Amino acid sequence: MNKLIALVGIVFMISCAPRQESKIRCYAWLGGPGKATDTELKAKFNDLKRKGIDGLLYSAGHDPETYKRVGKIVKDAGMEFHAWIPTLIQQNNPKLRPEWYAVNGLGESAFDKPAYVAHYQFVCPARAEVHQFLEELYGRIADIPEVDGIHLDFIRFPDVILARGLWKKYGLVMDREYPQFDYCYCDTCVSDFKAQTGIDIRAVEDPSQVEAWKQFRYDLITNLVNRLTKGIHAKNKQITAAVFPGPNSIAKKIVRQEWDKWDIDAFFPMNYNDFYLEGTKWIGEMCQEGVTALGNKKPLYSGLFICPAPEKKAGEPDPENHGLVPEELEAAIWESMKNGAAGICLFTPDRMTEADWVVFKKAIHKT
Repeated sequence: MNKLIALVGIVFMISCAPRQESKIRCYAWLGGPGKATDTELKAKFNDLKRKGIDGLLYSAGHDPETYKRVGKIVKDAGMEFHAWIPTLIQQNNPKLRPEWYAVNGLGESAFDKPAYVAHYQFVCPARAEVHQFLEELYGRIADIPEVDGIHLDFIRFPDVILARGLWKKYGLVMDREYPQFDYCYCDTCVSDFKAQTGIDIRAVEDPSQVEAWKQFRYDLITNLVNRLTKGIHAKNKQITAAVFPGPNSIAKKIVRQEWDKWDIDAFFPMNYNDFYLEGTKWIGEMCQEGVTALGNKKPLYSGLFICPAPEKKAGEPDPENHGLVPEELEAAIWESMKNGAAGICLFTPDRMTEADWVVFKKAIHKT
């Protein structure tokens, strides 16, 4: 009887105890600073912190002084500051030679004939000169005290197959790998692969059927990432990356990212469901796949693509102007979290409407 009374007492105390509330960890991709003054930046960053953003992945080109200036203001606002700098897409840089750029299956260089859009000028991840350029670039930025880490982006090959939601925009039916979108067939890649396997990939009728060729290119990206990681870690800074969803269902197949083998500190899969003609449940499925592939050993932050003009989405022909509307945002956040994500990342807070922020505030505070 005494045990029963004690048990009832414990249950009563638990039921009467105040509920503990915690907040989901939230990052945001953001570019700048443009012509913004320090005062304007301070107001913007303080506002983002109040709204629940814990860290910025900030893109500001290659100038260390800009990251130093912006980083101080971000840190004063109480947020993490990571320099978001594209990796293999490099444009109009006198330090890079044209022959260092990736070459497609037709022999066309991404330097002067890029796939899809003009900015798709990818350098080749097999070249030692490219490795050195990137190590020096990221090293200079990582040396800045205000920078918490380096955030890699475009750390991949061009999309050999576009996300299905983009086919109509580019007038393509991408039912298989086509040579004009398949990279890299430069002399370095071809000779290194032949030395490794004995296969002359240029002589193969359908390279997409050669599994060793796929793995060779997965490994090129993985080896580059892991080399960069060593350099950044040696400076006691973090290194993270924006990756395609998966890795197995999408990232490996369309951009050659086998990212579950990368040694970086955290992963930010771009779970942009509209690009794949999927709903919010798919976001959760992608998080579950990623977390499982990583063996729950590294944090995964679910990247959410925000619709810039929700009222116009139904009539907007460009899928890259679609994205999550306020009515979908809470579900997207919770699908991410219940499937193992460590938090979420917004692309971008500048796209968020007042209605989005209301939903966001509710969703990121959990009981």
